[in-house]
Amino acid sequence: MYLHTVQAGETLSSIAADYRVSLTQLLQQNAGVNPTQLQAGQTIRIPGLPDPRTIPYTIRVSIQNHTLTLFQNGASIRVYPIAVGRMVTMTPVGSFVIVNRQPNPGGPFGTMWLSLSKLHYGIHGTNDPASIGHSVSHGCIRMHNADVNELASIVPNGTRVTIES
Repeated sequence: MYLHTVQAGETLSSIAADYRVSLTQLLQQNAGVNPTQLQAGQTIRIPGLPDPRTIPYTIRVSIQNHTLTLFQNGASIRVYPIAVGRMVTMTPVGSFVIVNRQPNPGGPFGTMWLSLSKLHYGIHGTNDPASIGHSVSHGCIRMHNADVNELASIVPNGTRVTIES
């Protein structure tokens, strides 16, 4: 089971939204946790996601280099070109996990959407392949459709994603 470390300002409701689980599910998995007294550093069990330490894959996103690097057991196995957020809608920096996926989400999201554990952010395809390599998104990580499909076929939900400036 995945353990989330509470950050300053988070609530159980915001954590539930980030991981796309219900507040009821969080409360059931975390008996004894007082939802009105969360503290930074406290750990919360997230249902439905495996322990990322059991997954051999990790992803590192470099905003500056416009690259997404896939690692298997610590070794780089693939580097993909990406588009990231523009200055006013920057891609968030930090550590996240893939919480779910949706094939063919439609519109500007291309052929695949991989939700990150930050509400409204994900790794997705694009209907504008010329945008790859630029800082043009609303904060998400855009990939060529073939690349995001390949990535989605390799990494399971629960895969760690580190986004660096």
